[in-house]
Amino acid sequence: MITVAASEFAENFGYYHEVVQAESVAVTSHNRVTGYFISKREFDEFERLKARAVRAYAIQDLPLDVVEEISKSRMDSRHDALNLLLDG
Repeated sequence: MITVAASEFAENFGYYHEVVQAESVAVTSHNRVTGYFISKREFDEFERLKARAVRAYAIQDLPLDVVEEISKSRMDSRHDALNLLLDG
């Protein structure tokens, strides 16, 4: 990955448009990375991975509708003995 100042990136966008086909470009402003320029292939891969990501919540952050659905859920009838333990 190469790193380039935002002003350089803006002035030479055509060049970096070609570069990004081979490697990602980190764009900086005031010596801090503020964004990345990536190829369509990399973006598609990112979107695919993001869609597969597990969503996890801390208990206190669970949305109320999710808590309600969990409280209504039941295990498969093959596990009735475990349901009895939970209800007891």
